[in-house]
This record gives sequence, C-alpha cells and structure tokens, in this order.
Amino acid sequence: MTIAPREKERPPGLLALADGTLFRGVAVGARGRARGELVFNTAMTGYQEILSDPSYHQQIVALTAPHIGVCGVNAADQESASFQAAGLVVRDLPRRTSSWRAEEPLSVALERRGVVAVAGIDTRRLTHLLRERGAQLACVAAGEAALDEAACVAFARDFGGLGGAALASAVSRDHRTEWSRGTVDWRGDRPPAPTAADPHHVVVYDYGVKESILRLLVDRGCHLTLLPADADAGAALALRPHGVVLSNGPGDPMPLRGAQAAIRGLVAAGLPIFGVCLGHQLLCLALGAATYKMKFGHHGANHPVRERATGRVLITSQNHGFAVDPATLPPELEPTHDSLFDGSLQGVRHRHLPISTFQGHPEAGPGPHDAAHLFDRFVEGVAARRAAR
Repeated sequence: MTIAPREKERPPGLLALADGTLFRGVAVGARGRARGELVFNTAMTGYQEILSDPSYHQQIVALTAPHIGVCGVNAADQESASFQAAGLVVRDLPRRTSSWRAEEPLSVALERRGVVAVAGIDTRRLTHLLRERGAQLACVAAGEAALDEAACVAFARDFGGLGGAALASAVSRDHRTEWSRGTVDWRGDRPPAPTAADPHHVVVYDYGVKESILRLLVDRGCHLTLLPADADAGAALALRPHGVVLSNGPGDPMPLRGAQAAIRGLVAAGLPIFGVCLGHQLLCLALGAATYKMKFGHHGANHPVRERATGRVLITSQNHGFAVDPATLPPELEPTHDSLFDGSLQGVRHRHLPISTFQGHPEAGPGPHDAAHLFDRFVEGVAARRAAR
C-alpha cells in the first residue's frame, strides 16, 4: 500500500479553457503545461486503459468518476507502450493505492511519463459545461506553470483543434511488426509462417491500435502482422493475408487520404476486412461516405448500441469525436448498428463482400464485452474464405 501526499501539500494545478473559464486544483502528475481538446469520459473503471489508448492523442481527459487512482498502475493493463492522453483531470486522487495488482501509484506513473494531471476539480460542473458547449480547447498546468493564468488561456487558444488533424502516423508503428502475446517487435524481410495454433494470418493497419484488439485476435487463432498507418495496399497484399483489420486511432479521418486509397485497394482484392472506430470511418470514407465532427463525442464504457438485425442492445465502450454521416453511405454499405444515445451510425457491412465495421470499441479495455462477438464474426469470415479457396 502506498500513501500519497495530502492535497494541501501538493503544488497548484490549473485547467484553463480557451474561452477564459478557469478551474483551480492541485498537481498530481508531471509539472509544466499541456494542451489539447478537452473531453469527458463516463467510465467508472479503467483509467489506465483510457490514458494509454492512442485514440486519446492530443486530448485532455476529464473523468466523471470521482475517485481515480485507488488501484494504482501495472504493466498488464497498458493499451500501448506509454500514456497517450495529453493530460488528465479528476475530482479526487485517493492518497492510498490499495490493490494486489498495483506496481506503482497513478501519480508516480503520470509524472514518470510526463503527463500533466490536475485533481480537486469540480468535474460535475465541468461535464455539464462540455455537454452544453461541446469539446473545448484547453490547457492543463501544474506547478509554477499553473500560476500564470493568462498564459495558460493563451496557450489553449493557440491549439489548432482536432478538426483536420491527421494524427494516426504520430501514434502508429513505423515498421512492420509480427505480434503475439509477449512479443516485442520483429523486423525482417519475411514474416514467420503461421503456426498450427495461429492458422489465420491477419494484417492489422496500425492507426493507433489498442493491445486489447491484438490480444483478442490472437486468442481467436490469428497470427498478426502490423503495418504502419501509411502503408499502401501493396504492402499488405504482398504478405498474402487471410484478412485485414483497420484499427482505432486518433484525429480526423478525412485528411488520411493515403489510408483511404489503401483501403480501396484491399476492398478490390476481396479480402475479409474488419474496421474498428477510426478504421470504420476510414473504410466508409474510402467507399464514398462523409464524416463530421461531433459536438462532444462518445467517450465511456456504458453506451447502448442497437444491433439492427436482431434488435439486441449492446452496452459498449466508446471513444471517438468523429462519426460517419449515414445519409452519405454508398449503396453497397448497409448500416448494422445505431447509438441509442443520439442515433449516430455505429457500424456497417458490405452487401456483397466479407467486410464489416464497428464505431465503438468491441475490445472494451475498459468496458463491457457485449460486442466481443464481432471479432468472432470476423474470424469466422476469414475461415470461410480460406475454406472456399
């Protein structure tokens, strides 16, 4: 068990919005200041998975659950190599870390990874503000940097926002990687052949992929080759995969023209494809649909989604600030899922090819596992195509 300093012993912290709204608190992570798009996340658990999700690149996350950090941090719950969020805002960071799985306190992990975080914030008031005004440009500051409020507001105003921001390459691997549980990176001229335990060779386009996605695919008998976000279709087709996964990732999908061109090449090859979150948006864009920036996005682990074919309601994990406009879908794409919060499109399937997508995060991490069967459907499609060859 670890006991952190009392709140009154901590350095000052500040959350400054671009419109001049200020929230004062205390520093609980790295000192300095950071800026990004401020969003709220309604998940009750999983703060480590949220912080290490590459989809949060250039975003400051305000957690609506009041007590954050009691379970500490451990290596097993990481969704990527480090923390990815630009900053963290919480109501209360408990002084005691108490979990048999804890390897270090959250505050120590934040400081070690250079993530600015502020506690003591009225997150209820902040969430109401974001719901009314939408996601905001913001600066989070800790220590001496928190004392200059005007500079923090100006710093927030200078942030360009996520609209038009192509961020996938910033969080993607820059080389081809063979992945399995416990695998670090493999580099070479030719990937090892799939083993009997991993019969399906699946290429994953890494736009900021979460490790939960990779683990679930491996658990279902897949041998994975990860490609950088900017890899073209030829790079994947040369590996002769049995299927392709288009991963989650941060930023605006619209400017990722190279990724859209690569996806069109994969579709033309007839490969089974499964798109997740940003991958869903990119596939729809590649085939002629349009996307738009949401007011405050979907961020949480309690979002109800209706499966059109069955009427079944899935409680899902979500993390996205852009969405596909269903009115612009081409004839070959059929809507499969809708959000019961706001009616936004949550998934499509191709009417003639083994291609499907999901806007939420079916891998959870954190969140419920209601949508995990979508990975089963993808792998079943891969197996069926292999059997038909």
